[in-house]
Amino acid sequence: MTSPRLEWAAAGAAAAFTAARLAAADRCAPLERVCVPLVSLTPQAAAGAGLLAVLLRRRGPAATAAAAATALTALVAPRAMRRRRPAARGPVLRLLTANLHQGDAAGPELVGLARRLRADVLLVQELTDDGEARLRDAGLGGLLPHEHSDVYGYRYRGSAIYARYPLDAGLPVGPGYASQPSARLTLPSGRHVQLVCVHPHPPYPPWFVAAVPRWRHELAALPGPASDPTILAGDFNATADHARFRALLRLGYRDAASQAGRGLVPTWGPRLGRRPAVLTFDHVLAGPRCAVLRVSVHPLAASDHRALFAELRLPD
Repeated sequence: MTSPRLEWAAAGAAAAFTAARLAAADRCAPLERVCVPLVSLTPQAAAGAGLLAVLLRRRGPAATAAAAATALTALVAPRAMRRRRPAARGPVLRLLTANLHQGDAAGPELVGLARRLRADVLLVQELTDDGEARLRDAGLGGLLPHEHSDVYGYRYRGSAIYARYPLDAGLPVGPGYASQPSARLTLPSGRHVQLVCVHPHPPYPPWFVAAVPRWRHELAALPGPASDPTILAGDFNATADHARFRALLRLGYRDAASQAGRGLVPTWGPRLGRRPAVLTFDHVLAGPRCAVLRVSVHPLAASDHRALFAELRLPD
């Protein structure tokens, strides 16, 4: 028989996690080094608290775990529910974003995926000089001939935007450790779309004191929606359970995956290839007048991230 102390310890841990998430404790500077990584696991914590509520035998701990599970489920469940689309009647834009794991996933597999999905825009992070050459050799230039890249040639700091249609200078983005290029896309109709390829510094490892503040500042430096339709896409190193990510949504953005009922589909795992993903770090954020038609997640054999595809209909 499980001891009362052990049951209360398990239920208390679930309750403490729930309180931290509800209070957005990851906003608190003294706590952020611990809370920012932990709140990434809110969907898993909701499932774990529910399991505890079933397994714990004593009424008090079981009720505490059940209350925690209910509160956490109320936070995460709406991401799995398709939202009503706005009445957008503009052109359709198809975007694919992928973290290339220091350029390893740059090559025929990604170009073939962009071709199959008929992507109009490809946004890539962790692009290296070698990766850029492999994309070119795989025929990306014939598919998406317009390019706005910023490749450092060192580890995971390079990023690029490739497009079917012309690109020119986009919205200003604050400085960051990795490249976060922006561009203005001109559609055949003459309509403009603002694009930003997002890749803030990750908020880990926890022993690196500057990691979380750098991540927080780089997310805060992303621009809000402009008069043209504005789309932020890439590896945010953040989930919808991070207060800093929700601050972006309050600027007027909508998460395409959550709008399509796919907001709980994970896009990152700790190992390469097709093994199960764990966390939802990759996002496409668009203005509230854009209608989300389709969202899908695709594994890349040489990356720890999944590629994220979103098909949007722009406003009139």
